[in-house]
Amino acid sequence: MIVLHAVSLPAGKFEPEPVEQLFMGTLDCSSHPSFGDLEGLRVSAHFVVDRKGRVTQFVPCAHRAWHAGVSSWQGREGCNDFSIGIEIIGDEEQPFTQVQYREAARLCRVLMRRYPAIGRDRIVGHSDIAPGRKWDPGRQWQWSRFERSLARIRRMDVEVI
Repeated sequence: MIVLHAVSLPAGKFEPEPVEQLFMGTLDCSSHPSFGDLEGLRVSAHFVVDRKGRVTQFVPCAHRAWHAGVSSWQGREGCNDFSIGIEIIGDEEQPFTQVQYREAARLCRVLMRRYPAIGRDRIVGHSDIAPGRKWDPGRQWQWSRFERSLARIRRMDVEVI
């Protein structure tokens, strides 16, 4: 399955560098007051889609990433064990960009081709696997817009490992 997330560091800021540093384990937690809670946190994602649609891969798809936390889906606990995590830089206040919808959909299509067991019904939000604990990708993520982008994707030029 694929789990879509939203992330911004600090909250409401959309520069990719702090997110990348968090996933690389190099974030200086003293560089912003809100980063204090992240000290020692072990978190990663397979991919990040930034506001310009740039896709960066952090963890190979065949390896476990630490994106889901305490989670369950269709009666299975520990979604990190059987999912691919895609973080989309954004929050619940600002709309996601058109290019983010397009590139997230393109990435999902590539992953669906590589892993035929992943159908559209296996692309979920973090809030679907950790309800009450997680909100993302949030009310700003327009699933219908994502669905349209997913249906239109023809070019599969995203490289994944």
